[in-house]
Amino acid sequence: MHFDELIGHFGQHTVDGLSKGAIYALIALGYTLVYGVLRLINFAHSEVFMVGTFAVLILWNQLGVENNPPIGQAILLLVLGLVVAAAASGGTALALERIAYRPLRRKNAPPLIFLITAIGLSLVFVELFGQVLPKLFGSMLPDVFGRPRQIIGMPTIIQQETLFTIGNTAITNIQLIVFVSAVVMMALLDWFINRTRYGRGVRAVAQNPETAALMGVNQERVIMLIFVIGGIMAGAAALLWSMRFGFTQNSIGFVLGLKAFTAAVLGGIGNLRGALLGGLFLGIVEVYGATLFASNWEDVIAFVVLIVVLMFRPTGLLGESLGRARA
Repeated sequence: MHFDELIGHFGQHTVDGLSKGAIYALIALGYTLVYGVLRLINFAHSEVFMVGTFAVLILWNQLGVENNPPIGQAILLLVLGLVVAAAASGGTALALERIAYRPLRRKNAPPLIFLITAIGLSLVFVELFGQVLPKLFGSMLPDVFGRPRQIIGMPTIIQQETLFTIGNTAITNIQLIVFVSAVVMMALLDWFINRTRYGRGVRAVAQNPETAALMGVNQERVIMLIFVIGGIMAGAAALLWSMRFGFTQNSIGFVLGLKAFTAAVLGGIGNLRGALLGGLFLGIVEVYGATLFASNWEDVIAFVVLIVVLMFRPTGLLGESLGRARA
């Protein structure tokens, strides 16, 4: 156990964990929104994130982007990447809801059927991007689908540089962009849910769908809205992931999705602010654990922490459901 390394670079490891946890938190919002309204664990949401990373990769590949473009071009590429990733992930999430989950709701399928369907959809998307699309478009997009199931690198849009140093803790531009962007997006979503008419509709359906329907709230529109919002947040996370880590893969969403779901449960699933807290907490704990033990223990540590927290706080760190959120 490397206590000296952890203590000696405590600030640096904390900053690394916060920037990593911010991405977990953005993905976790999709899980917590859907669960808060439908009591559905949408395990296919991890592949919604994966679609976003491929959308960014295809966009930059088709534009012929090279490493370290000029700052003005880099900003434009990031904005375009955000729009394309959000549209791809949001559209994918909406399609999943309309094609798969809506028919099950109309038939009053039991929760287990929804869970099995979500897992099945996740596997379908993994194989779609691992086998089907490479066979169809491998010759057209060799840099994207030319190596099925392999890790695919992305161009570096912004070179990582140290902006400032506090003690022996260096804060880089990428870490700051990722953390601030994630917090701003989550703050906007929290404002939207708690302060707007559409947000009141979401909370009404989450609290009591029958009463909400009697009050004139269109439940189907609310459900479509939460899937789209969750998809957009996953698309934003995909862009931030592309900036910070610079690679993707057809199976990239599997472990990340489990960790984001863990973050949602840690914070209190169905709680937007809990997703933020859970994501940041999980990111920090992972980095601390990898420093103390070894990087290959990172995933184990994340789930051990989940078990320990739930033993003492079964409802998560915050525990308030979306339906009881206050305006």
